[in-house]
Amino acid sequence: MDNHEKMHNGMLYDPSDDLVAEQALCLERQYDFNHSRPAEQPRRQQLLREMFAEIGPGCYIEPPLHANWAGKHVHFGKNIYVNFNLTLVDDTHIYVGDYTMIGPNVTIITGTHPIAPELREQLLQFNMPVRIGRNCWLGAGSLILPGVTIGDNVVVGAGSVVTHDLPDNVVAVGNPCRVLRPVGERDRQFYWKDRPVPPEYLEPKTAPEAAEPR
Repeated sequence: MDNHEKMHNGMLYDPSDDLVAEQALCLERQYDFNHSRPAEQPRRQQLLREMFAEIGPGCYIEPPLHANWAGKHVHFGKNIYVNFNLTLVDDTHIYVGDYTMIGPNVTIITGTHPIAPELREQLLQFNMPVRIGRNCWLGAGSLILPGVTIGDNVVVGAGSVVTHDLPDNVVAVGNPCRVLRPVGERDRQFYWKDRPVPPEYLEPKTAPEAAEPR
């Protein structure tokens, strides 16, 4: 079994063995993306389509983006918004659902290392996929650890460290991140403390498709 297979099935492998040259080619595109000008939105969108395993329409990623494989193993749905300084340790697959919002300085990690020091001296690592559901909001500086699954409509508070799976429709905060409460009816009536949602936003409707580039 070669290292490409080991990367995606949770087995130990040496990432410096035969992957470095392939990874470097991916990072060249990431360099071009990060050094593009703000007016070059069509070029940015084209680079993202080349870099990512999948990326749906209406996605916007604010440079700089830092990813081990420049998104080669990242699957984005549609209308995903990413603020500055997203870090993706994308040594295996990361899945992000439609309409998810990712705040600045978020880190999503799939690659990790064994606890036994004798194994780390051999430069070994292993990877576990991360799955993030539809219409989530990952707050600024949050950290998603390997193997985590986050359900739909989840809000992860700023600075949280998500070490375990989170169910649908919850607000979760802390280190380690824990469910604080469910998303409830009050959240649909008040958008901030006692500030009510204006009536025109309360009518059920289909979210508009974002233009590309956004």
